[in-house]
Amino acid sequence: MTEQSNPTQNGNEDEAAIAGRERMSEEVVRTGMFGTQTTGDTSGYGGLRVRKQPPLPAERPYGSYFDDVADTLSGALEASGLSFGDAIKRVVAAYGELTFYVRREHLVEVARKLRDDPALAFELCLGVSGTHYPSDIGTELHAVYHLLSITRNRRLRLEVAAPDADPHVPSLTDVYPTCDWHERETWDFFGIIFDGHPALTRIEMPDDWKGHPQRKDYPLGGIPVEYRGATIPPPEDRRSYA
Repeated sequence: MTEQSNPTQNGNEDEAAIAGRERMSEEVVRTGMFGTQTTGDTSGYGGLRVRKQPPLPAERPYGSYFDDVADTLSGALEASGLSFGDAIKRVVAAYGELTFYVRREHLVEVARKLRDDPALAFELCLGVSGTHYPSDIGTELHAVYHLLSITRNRRLRLEVAAPDADPHVPSLTDVYPTCDWHERETWDFFGIIFDGHPALTRIEMPDDWKGHPQRKDYPLGGIPVEYRGATIPPPEDRRSYA
């Protein structure tokens, strides 16, 4: 019977072990299921540790129509004197979806090229989503634009980030008028200020509401609820399972 060699012998450490050790060295960005910092985690997962996921750009070839979109956009930007790398921070192709992470100062120009170039023809913006990553210092707030090419039956996402200290992103209402109410909703819930928007006012919350309720640092709040003779306290008053 021959002995199997140890993968750490002769200086050849197992790649999975290296990757695991590097992953465990990443910063812990959330504890528990919901990351509560006040009354404790009531989900039963208080010992969970979620580590920061390093941004991993996609590598060529992206697959599907993604390479064609990237190459065509690169050519259109270069024709106007702007390189693809200056406008796009990174490209992610995953789960059958293509996302361009755009530098906010070039967002309007990138969107205009995607709409007007006949080889791209992303005529419609389906909506704007907001996300909040408190642990991403300098890029805490993200706006995500979902684009559709009706002509070519293609979909694309644009994602742009802004720091919490300067939550400004150029409005795309001049390029895609459908962004009007969607940008208002994103500002209402996340506090992203869309510069150039014709009427950036609240659309879901009352006009005198304080704060932006879908940010992760927004208080949970709530009211006690009576159910079958028992009183269930609001989330911020519930006990911890720790």
